[in-house]
Parts: sequence; structure tokens; C-alpha cells
Amino acid sequence: MDYIFGIIDGIIACFTANLSWDYLVTTYWFLIFVEFPRYYLTDLIAVAKYGMTWKSRRKNEEIARRALFTEMPLVTIMAPGKNEGRNLYHLLESLNEQTYKNFEIIIVDDGSDDATPFICADLQRAGLIKHYFRMTDRGGKASAANYGLEHAKGKYLVHIDADSSLDRTAIEEILLPFYMDRDVRGVGGCIKVRNADDSMCASMQALEYLRTIQIGRMATDMMGIFHIISGAFGAFETETLRQLGGWDIGPGLDGDLTQKIRKAGYKVRFANKAICLTSVPVKWSKLFVQRLRWSKSLIRFRVRKHFDILMPNRNFSFSNMISNLDCIVFDSVFNFVWLFYIITLFLSNADRIFDIIIVGWLIRLCFSIISFATMQMVSERSRQERRLGALLIFHSIYMGYFLRIARLLGHTRELFFYSSYRDKWNPEKTSTVAMAEGL
Repeated sequence: MDYIFGIIDGIIACFTANLSWDYLVTTYWFLIFVEFPRYYLTDLIAVAKYGMTWKSRRKNEEIARRALFTEMPLVTIMAPGKNEGRNLYHLLESLNEQTYKNFEIIIVDDGSDDATPFICADLQRAGLIKHYFRMTDRGGKASAANYGLEHAKGKYLVHIDADSSLDRTAIEEILLPFYMDRDVRGVGGCIKVRNADDSMCASMQALEYLRTIQIGRMATDMMGIFHIISGAFGAFETETLRQLGGWDIGPGLDGDLTQKIRKAGYKVRFANKAICLTSVPVKWSKLFVQRLRWSKSLIRFRVRKHFDILMPNRNFSFSNMISNLDCIVFDSVFNFVWLFYIITLFLSNADRIFDIIIVGWLIRLCFSIISFATMQMVSERSRQERRLGALLIFHSIYMGYFLRIARLLGHTRELFFYSSYRDKWNPEKTSTVAMAEGL
């Protein structure tokens, strides 16, 4: 007990005796000048603007909705993947309940070795899917998606993961931005976690997705720097996809394609009301491997392949440059800065490092509570998600340490060793071709 009271006294002393501006700046400069303005302040501003513009936004949405249902274009819904047969029933059930009905469904089987061919054959005979294409030799997700693109008849193509399901209005909502601005050629849906109750790992991702996708992408969309249409649920103008050559091989197909659309001079938007529920890893080890892959894609595509977006040229766009810089600087460069910050913090404050960590955690917890409150203001299922607030006490550890370490390791491996070309996520033959062609 004396030890516990000693810790409490130390924390109180840290707050009362040392809590000056100079102390805060020198001790928590990374939090104050990097994390707070980018990950907390922008969220608050985005939600405030969202609330203040609801009347004009609603009017524009209704005009677009009338235009959509007047034209009623055919939409191709495509789900490429391997060994996804068991997940298709949930997906097709949610598609059958959609408020927008004029669509065809294409399933592309990328060399499944389970019961997927038999399941899809039954679904096709029952008329639940328009086309089922089976690739006997696995070529990777990009190859499967491009094969489906060749056979798409719709004016718009919706790419969705087979292990996902949609809210009833999701297809309708993701199409609206095309009718609000004719320069829009790609729209990202809002991804949320379906299996949040399966484990602590899944629950933490559910909380993360609320912050980084529903609020975070709303903020980047408002700033005009939205830079990733999720592969789990995204919509594209079909003809534009064909003009751009579809998907390129690699681990970051969604971010890469979004960059291609922006560089071609078109706009991309985020539809926060187009809700897609997806399954996430339930084990920490699998989540770590997933985030390693995502982190490698940032270096491979944004730093290498699309580095020209940062250079003045005939297609130069300031918003595209800021969009790419935002991703590179905050998701990569500042992770290395954070590592330097942590090392110097430990070396210079070894005698009081525990107190500093606790105080930093308390400050982040306060910020997270405010951020979570803003999430509740815009979420369509706030009551259901309210219980995730109990996880806020672990949120800064998950976001600030676990994910940062995964990103640091992934960025380092890709930056110096090009390790994404050896990932089993893509077949070796396609990775060999991609590396030879600089994709």
C-alpha cells in the first residue's frame, strides 16, 4: 500500500509541481505538436463542420438521390478472393436487402482449394449471382479483380471483400457522390468491424476503425486530401478504371488505385453513410502480420511508385501533393521521429520515467474521451458502439505502441529490403513480374 500511495503522490507531484508550459513542451512535445493537431484537433474540426453544414449537405444529397434513381444505372458488384465461399451467404443476404436494386453480382474465385467452386455454382444456378469466374491458377487479388473488370457491364463498379456485409442503404449512399460532382470517379465506403465481440483484439480494431476511418477519413475528405478507398468497399466509374488499367499488383491495391485516380485529374470522395461491416483478425499475431503488409505498401507505392506526385510537373496538383505528404509524413516519417523521442525521453528521464509515462497516458486518455464523444455524434449506431468506450484506457497503448511498432518494422523492411515482393499474400510469379516492372 505504501508503494501504491508513493506512486500516486509522485503523479500528483508531477501534475502540481512540474506542470508548466516549459515542462509540457520539453517532455510531451511529440504529443502536443504532432499527435494532438493531426489526430485530435482535426477530428473535432471535421465533426464541427459536419454539424454546421448538415442542411446544405442534406439538400445536395437529396438532389443527387433523385438524379440517381431517375437514371438507375446498372452497377456491377464484384467480390474477388480465394477460399471465400463460406462468407458469400452473408454478403448476398445483405445485397438482397439493398434499397438500390439495379445491380449485377460477379464473383471471381482466385484459385480456391476449398468448397468455394461448389458453393458458387449453386449460387449461380439459384440466380443469386450473375457471373462466377474461376481462376484455376492463382494470380493474386489484382489479377482476379481485373478479370472481373473485363466482364463488368455496369456504369459503376463496386469492389467489396467477400467476408463483408452492407447496411441496407450502403450501395445507394456510395453512389451519391458521383451525382453530386461529375468529376468524382472513386468513392470510399465507411468500414466498421462486424466481429468486434470475438476477442479483445477485434474490439480494439473496432474502436480504431471508428476513429481512423469514420472520423479520420471524414476529416481528410473535407480537406480535399482523402487518399485511400478501402478495398473492402469502394465504388468506381467503370470506364475510368479501364482507362487507368485497373488494379496493379501489390499489397496495397486500394491506396495505389486511389493515387492513380487522383493523378489522372479526377476526384475521390468518402461516403461516411455507406456502411460496410467486415471481419478483422481476432488474434494479435495475425493482426501484426496484416499491419506489416499494410505498412510495406505505403513505402512501395507512395514513396516509390507515386513519388512523382510530390514533384512539380505538368500534372502537378497541390492537393495531391498534400494528400501523399500527409500519409508519408504522419504514417511513416513521424514514426521514426517517435522512436527518437522515446529513446531520448528514457535516456534523459530515467529516474522519473514511470511518472512521465503515466501522466502522458492520462493526457492521451482525456484526448481519447473527447475524440470518442465526437465519434458518437456522427455514428449511425452510436448506442451499439458506446460500450467500446470502456476500451479507451487501452487505446493509447494499442495505437501508440502496438501499431507504431508494426509500422516501424514494416516501413524499415520495405525501405531497405523490398520485402513486400516476398510476401505470400501475392503469388511469387506475380511479385516477380511486379518487381521487374517497378510496380
